[in-house]
Amino acid sequence: MTEGSKNLAEVENPAKSGPAGATATLADIQGKIVEVAWHLKKNGRSDSTIENYSRYLTQLAKHKANLYDPESVKEVIARQEKWGIPSKLMAINAYAAFADFNGIHWTPPNYKQDRKLPFIPLEKELDALISSCSRRNAGLLLLLKETGMRIGEACRLKWVELDNEHSTITLNAPEKGSQPRMFKISATLLAMLNSLPKESEKIFGHMKPRVAASSFYKKRKSVAFKLQNPRINSIHLHTFRHWHATMEYHKTKDILHVMKRLGHKRIENTLIYTQLIQFESDDYHSAVANNISEAQKLIEAGFEYVCTHENLMLFRKRK
Repeated sequence: MTEGSKNLAEVENPAKSGPAGATATLADIQGKIVEVAWHLKKNGRSDSTIENYSRYLTQLAKHKANLYDPESVKEVIARQEKWGIPSKLMAINAYAAFADFNGIHWTPPNYKQDRKLPFIPLEKELDALISSCSRRNAGLLLLLKETGMRIGEACRLKWVELDNEHSTITLNAPEKGSQPRMFKISATLLAMLNSLPKESEKIFGHMKPRVAASSFYKKRKSVAFKLQNPRINSIHLHTFRHWHATMEYHKTKDILHVMKRLGHKRIENTLIYTQLIQFESDDYHSAVANNISEAQKLIEAGFEYVCTHENLMLFRKRK
């Protein structure tokens, strides 16, 4: 629990009643939030989901919502002008878990999030952030850039999942029900990871996603000011994942490959990367291979296979 959550236990909320009609203090509510968190843990929900739900339930209580009264909760959510739609939807999901655990019937408010195209920075902007960080944080950001992992997934990586001989790293603890995945990483990233102290079974020690985010945002602000580039302030940790997916799609034009690489369960979540940026023109150089040896040389030169016609293999490469 956060420090703010602990402080809740010290303040009484006299106007709120529990399910049995007794007056509920914020200490009672905080205890109930812990029970909900443990219930979610036993049912296999991810640590990041449990942490977010607990945080939003705590915020609702701090804003004087009676968690035993759905109408009070909806009123508090509606009053939060600084919360965007994603935050309100997270609060709704958190309260849904609380209501389900306590047998409370409610009709959630109908907030809908407008789908927007994610911000895709230039590679040099990401590299500027990476180069400005400490050794551990730089390694973490480069890992996000090369693999498209979520920050929570990266923080769970263990040393045994790093294969120095084959320059691969295996994600065995994915988030959001994704499939385990293996990634080929660069020699630079491999060296950066191996330079980190091996004080824990995890590569990044006891780093938590929220701590990593807090450190990143401080560094982002200073880099944006130093380079006088306000675009850098639009980069979030998840932006590295968006950038990686966009590059993978424009490199392979294979949406299923991108879907598997990101660990998406639904292809609709991946299709957004097909409409982001056109990096190249639609003009191509073409080449013909008469045999396997010629085809191999064309592939090594960056050509991609198109089809075979009358025993001739056709290749193309963007101009």
